[in-house]
Amino acid sequence: MQHLSIVTTGGTIDKVYFDDKSAYEIGDPQIGKILEALGVTFSFDVIPAMRKDSLHLDDEDRELLRRLIAAQPHRHVLVTHGTDTMVETAAVLRAIDDKVIVMTGALNPARFQGSDAVFNVGCAVGAVQTLPNGVYIAMNGRIWDPARVRKNRDANRFESA
Repeated sequence: MQHLSIVTTGGTIDKVYFDDKSAYEIGDPQIGKILEALGVTFSFDVIPAMRKDSLHLDDEDRELLRRLIAAQPHRHVLVTHGTDTMVETAAVLRAIDDKVIVMTGALNPARFQGSDAVFNVGCAVGAVQTLPNGVYIAMNGRIWDPARVRKNRDANRFESA
């Protein structure tokens, strides 16, 4: 992998907490800071597509993502996405057949101590370099086929569908 294109959509991985009177809000994409802190030796660019909780993504948003990713000049694409509707977005991205697209996110904001964000990003970076063209989800230490996975909200993890 010479270069990694990273498309961000918001989601929990980018949430920040401002003060006692406010709720979580989507902040700046965190993945560039994560990769810089890890000292990666490949080039990457971060393309902020939107700042939304995945529960607020609609068909138009998913089509925008599909067009944006299809237009990337590089074959390897990592997408940060909220976990609640990651599977639905992956189904739309399957129309892109000439790229390796790995989606990841976090169950806790990246800025939080003990967040799964860094681990998930690391798994996604490894996966995007080794998998054949297609769309995949990297969560909970596994690489999932989006057609065969679901988020178990009660257990707060991904599992076989």
